[in-house]
Amino acid sequence: MDVAIAVVLALPAAIVVALSAIAIKLTSSGPVLFRQQRCGLNGRTFTMYKLRSMVDNAEQTRFELESLNEMDGPVFKSSRDPRITAVGKLLRRFSIDELPQLYNVLRGDMSLVGPRPPLPQEVARYERWQRRRLSMKPGLTCLWQIGGRADLPFERQVELDIEYLRKRNVWLDLWIMLRTVPAVLAARGAY
Repeated sequence: MDVAIAVVLALPAAIVVALSAIAIKLTSSGPVLFRQQRCGLNGRTFTMYKLRSMVDNAEQTRFELESLNEMDGPVFKSSRDPRITAVGKLLRRFSIDELPQLYNVLRGDMSLVGPRPPLPQEVARYERWQRRRLSMKPGLTCLWQIGGRADLPFERQVELDIEYLRKRNVWLDLWIMLRTVPAVLAARGAY
């Protein structure tokens, strides 16, 4: 199901990605795509792809901005992050920056639905019970993406991921995918 839906979404996504790439190139220097190591199934690392929504050297300056962190737990999120470009704000608001992850789905690194893939340095700080979210492939969307996105505390995000693991079935996946569209269009909780 992942591959079939990803193939169907690939053409419209490619058009949106191409237009976004032009906007990124016209407004900031650096590559269009952002590659980052993330943890997938059983903690195995893989390269995740996104459209670049931040300045080119954003990774190097991340730790200087710790005081802006609005999340609890091992993750960093900030609605006031100065590294985000003007185009990047729009891309993030509607999750357009995530569209290249369809390639990760086609490669088998990710699923359409599942816990969002964490950074290795975040996983290193997980409590034992939080590691359960690594017991399945990460996804493009999940329960907490449709239930509040980044507005939810980290512990609640993990709880929802574990709830998904317990209840996982095709109908739940379809329901989450359908609910993702209005959640993204509403743009609540997007950083």
